[in-house]
Amino acid sequence: MYRFASEYLKKWKSSKHRKPLVIRGARQVGKTYLVRSFAGKHFNRLLEINFEQEPDIALLFSSNKPHKIIQLLELQFNIPISGGKTLIFLDEVQAAPEVLGSLRYFYEEIPEQYIIAAGSLLEFVFEEPSFSMPVGRIEYLYLGPMQFEEFLLASGKDNLVSFLADFNYQGSIPIPVHLQLIELMRTFFVTGGMPEPVSTYLESRSWQECESVKHALFTTFQDDFNKYGRRVKNQRLQLLFKKIPLVVGTKFKYVNIDRYERAGYLAKTLNLLCLARLAYRVYHSSCIGIPIGATADAKKFKIIFLDVGIMSTACGLNLLDYEKVEDVMLVNSGSICEQYIGQHLLFSQQFFKEPELHYWIREKKGSSAEVDYVIAEGARIVPVEVKAGKSGSLKSLQIFINEKRPGMCVRFNSEPPSFFKGLTTLPDRQNTPFRLLSLPLYMVGQTRRLIAQAASEI
Repeated sequence: MYRFASEYLKKWKSSKHRKPLVIRGARQVGKTYLVRSFAGKHFNRLLEINFEQEPDIALLFSSNKPHKIIQLLELQFNIPISGGKTLIFLDEVQAAPEVLGSLRYFYEEIPEQYIIAAGSLLEFVFEEPSFSMPVGRIEYLYLGPMQFEEFLLASGKDNLVSFLADFNYQGSIPIPVHLQLIELMRTFFVTGGMPEPVSTYLESRSWQECESVKHALFTTFQDDFNKYGRRVKNQRLQLLFKKIPLVVGTKFKYVNIDRYERAGYLAKTLNLLCLARLAYRVYHSSCIGIPIGATADAKKFKIIFLDVGIMSTACGLNLLDYEKVEDVMLVNSGSICEQYIGQHLLFSQQFFKEPELHYWIREKKGSSAEVDYVIAEGARIVPVEVKAGKSGSLKSLQIFINEKRPGMCVRFNSEPPSFFKGLTTLPDRQNTPFRLLSLPLYMVGQTRRLIAQAASEI
């Protein structure tokens, strides 16, 4: 299955300023497959070392002489290692974190040697490193679940992906194409973006087999909690992991998880799940300038789960639940669509940027408002709503427009795309001009491109 991150790896390979690359992401998002696929197309040889399976190999990296390490690896694996022809892949490196420390010497003394490391619980390693971090000597790639357009490519729908990539913000989409994409998106809501369930469904066309794989993944993530160390009780991890899919789209309150548990304990537990990238906090920002995160409030946040397909399973939803409603925005009170948009926006930036996402909330007596997401595109702050209905009914968005004057706004729903220019219509308030780019949910992968296009042409 093709991943867009492959293009980033190609640029990394050809860069004159390349550094050893560390891929960060949750378990089962496809890190190992990505590297193997890339190596098969662009290198003569791949030396893959899995430190969970072969922990003793870490001893070969104890030297601070990278040439000696190369010699030892050649002896151990009986293959020649040449800088421009061999990719060294250090997989599950969190099992031998001291190996990361040796990457600085490769960068300084053998910069021509291609090295990629990957791990699923690296955030625990980086939070409390037991070695000297190679600051400035490594670079990162953040990998999340498959995007909808990657799912389309895996489904053999290359023509639809090309169509979306060529779409102009003022263009129109034929109704048959629109309906086809909506149906494919319903399918994606169930399979999600985790590679194994997607692959299982596309090979078998069996929803039962797909659900079996997703249930197994959900259980495996919980079985993996013992690797988090003795930081918190396993029961709290289990509880929080099962509850998070049920509270996506709402302001997070610990009392809604367990009213009898101390918020401090639950906060520590949530932090571990976020470190494992099984969940992401979406912090409120006052949105007074770039970067948006500069005015983030750590006490006010929503939660995004790992993946929309696993969330559907956790919420007890299957394809029938999506098929029996005319508008998918109505499923699970809209939280599924908010998760879907959120996980795409989270990873919509360059692959080297750590995923982050914000929202805006105004808690004022008699005039509260909330905008689902807020992103930055260049120097522009763009509010994003996931809402059904007409532009005139977007009260919270209009309050944001009046207060922050962003100029450009985005709304996702199930309707064909449209572009609207007008004035806010809130009572007893000054009318403010704004432009609303309304996109169907399946176009989320084109959001930043279309914002930039619309802003440059108007």
